[in-house]
Amino acid sequence: MREDALREMLTKGATGLGVELPAQAIERFLLYMKELKAWNRRINLTAIDDDSAIITRHFLDSLLPAPYLKDATTLLDIGAGAGFPGIPLKIAMPGLNVTLVDSVTKKVMFMRHVCRTLGLGKDIEAVSARVEDKAVLAKYGASFDAVISRAFSGLGAFLEAAMPYVRPGGLIIAMKGPRAGEELAEAAGVKGVGQPEPHEAAVPFTGRRTTLVIFRKEA
Repeated sequence: MREDALREMLTKGATGLGVELPAQAIERFLLYMKELKAWNRRINLTAIDDDSAIITRHFLDSLLPAPYLKDATTLLDIGAGAGFPGIPLKIAMPGLNVTLVDSVTKKVMFMRHVCRTLGLGKDIEAVSARVEDKAVLAKYGASFDAVISRAFSGLGAFLEAAMPYVRPGGLIIAMKGPRAGEELAEAAGVKGVGQPEPHEAAVPFTGRRTTLVIFRKEA
């Protein structure tokens, strides 16, 4: 697709999600896509290499949680991989302080490169670690307004990983497929969070739907 068509897709898709992207944000997304495709030739970052699919399935899908993060100032993305959803959320919400954690060093190197290349500033960092690491927990424990992931396969496991990092009253957001309801039973035994709030949303320009399962940590 031509760049003007990609810009229009980003603008209209984000607007449909209630997110207004200024011109600088649109250009950052296009540069992000360019770098993603270039690095993907050397390391395995994504199986998606079509421009429009990158926009819909990575960028716009990553923006689905934005309306629920309006009161958040700090965000932890667990298992961020190539930066989704944390980097797109930072592009759309420049005031958000974002920490990206992944255990694969090559992916962390890519995220650091993208953050520098896009000029996202000092309020975003990519950390090569596992959230189970004691040193990571000692540094970041109970310090985030929201913790998010779209990489965890199991909802229960994600809750257990996220709980120590979110402050009391903060949000834990799991990005799941349309069958998220089948996983809610996994969360039943996790103490310290309120009842799950599933929110299903359509990904613009696709027939895909993503379910955001939101928990609030008890005070």
